[in-house]
Amino acid sequence: MRKSRQFLTAAVLTAALSTLALAACGSDDSASSTGTPTPAPSVTAVAATLTIKDPWVKAAGAGAMTAAFGVLVNDTDADITVAAAESPASPMELHEMTMKDGKMVMQPKEGGFVIKAKGTHELSPGGDHLMLMKPAKAIEAGDEVSFTLKLGDGSTVPFTAIAKPFAGAGESYDPGMTMGSAAP
Repeated sequence: MRKSRQFLTAAVLTAALSTLALAACGSDDSASSTGTPTPAPSVTAVAATLTIKDPWVKAAGAGAMTAAFGVLVNDTDADITVAAAESPASPMELHEMTMKDGKMVMQPKEGGFVIKAKGTHELSPGGDHLMLMKPAKAIEAGDEVSFTLKLGDGSTVPFTAIAKPFAGAGESYDPGMTMGSAAP
């Protein structure tokens, strides 16, 4: 957990410092060769202000579906959409839990996760989550798993999550399973 927080903090600080450096490079009010002031470049740092607080992944065996969780934090003045997620550990999908025919079921999240301006969006067991479809090898408690979030604007946000053992409320990430019907 400490390494993932350090990585996240370092990534945010690096992006912020890069943004400041780029802005400073273009903010010189000196005249260009035509005698008109040179405008500062437009710098967008959406990815630098989307962070993942307390990321973790449920430990699971090779080939067993599992999921990653945490809190997505949007510090910008605009909504941000997480359109997709990737990991070298497994093919991935964005998933949600929803009620169908009186049962809680898992399904792909159409349109991605929208994190409102200055808001948060929780990824949690039994709720929205980042689905690892079929990890090629076991994800053991204590393993660090790398992820990249793809945002609606085309930018990306990398992060690392620590694997934890978690029995939870009996949720399963196998297709067709409903809450409470899963094996531990």
